[in-house]
Amino acid sequence: MKSKVTIQDIAEALGISRNTVSKAINNSEGLADATREKILQKAVEMGYKQFSYVSAFASLAENPSGETRPFHGFQGEIALFTTVFLTQSHFASLMLDKFQREISQLGYTMNTHRVTEENLREGTLPLTFRPEQVKAIICIEMFDCRYDEMVCEMGIPVLFVDGPVKRDGFSLPADQLYMDNTTEIARFVGNTLRGGDRRIGFIGNPDHCQSFFERYAAFRFSMLMAGEPVSDKYVIRYNRPDEIAEKLYALDELPDVFICANDFVASDVMRALFSIGKSVPEDVRLLGFDDSAESRHSRPTLSTVHIHTQIMAYEAVHLLMSRIKEPSLDFRTVHTQTDLIERESTDRRTEEAR
Repeated sequence: MKSKVTIQDIAEALGISRNTVSKAINNSEGLADATREKILQKAVEMGYKQFSYVSAFASLAENPSGETRPFHGFQGEIALFTTVFLTQSHFASLMLDKFQREISQLGYTMNTHRVTEENLREGTLPLTFRPEQVKAIICIEMFDCRYDEMVCEMGIPVLFVDGPVKRDGFSLPADQLYMDNTTEIARFVGNTLRGGDRRIGFIGNPDHCQSFFERYAAFRFSMLMAGEPVSDKYVIRYNRPDEIAEKLYALDELPDVFICANDFVASDVMRALFSIGKSVPEDVRLLGFDDSAESRHSRPTLSTVHIHTQIMAYEAVHLLMSRIKEPSLDFRTVHTQTDLIERESTDRRTEEAR
């Protein structure tokens, strides 16, 4: 008897494509609400385990009347620490929507606590934070090693979604959750090389966070394994978006492709190229990372790597709830699946038509 239900199993049961099922489960755009609900209902019926930690659809399946089962007992607060305002464009925004729905069914609330520059500089906690009522902390966009270590020393379970760069064997004493930053970058580099292009560059700051570092490392390692040199002139680090155009203009020639640390970086690069009279993909092709809403609506549309935010939310709940239940567990690092999505910004046909 098959023990694990897959997306393909659900697709076959409904007589639809695997891609349609994946869109529903990962809350992607372009799907009718009725279709999405039918797929999610079937996923629950078949026992698809990666859909939800505590699924609202499971409650409906057990209560045909649609009445919500009462929850017994408030369990406490999950505190969100972040240094930025998480807009809808940030990959974590969708993940947190799902995360908050899941923990609410388990009796937890989530409160956001903004960690300011002053907090980071002075090593102080946000004024809104009350540790006595907090059961766990989830950290997003928290890349200051010294401050993160202080958070870990409070004796409260902590989960980092991404985190500071792990250099010289450094790693935080906490559970850590990442998207897979390696597989699809390696796939893209391999596809590009097989297509005959050898000049591949990278734009972004690998020291910004561990995910940026892993994407940069995947690019370099893939080139190394293919026996292709990396030209350092095509590795561009910058601190402010207005520096990009100057750095690009200074190149004697552009590479065939730039891999960008994320979609925000790719958008900055696209604007910088336009400002110096270059275009995408005619003069250089671009790959981003995150599959943000902007990547689908930019002109040209941006090739990128899709993050399964629903699965990341599930893993975040699982990691935190198991840590609360058993604080002595060994620390865990989890990477969730990603998928390469090629759109107009890497379309070689446009370049070949010139």
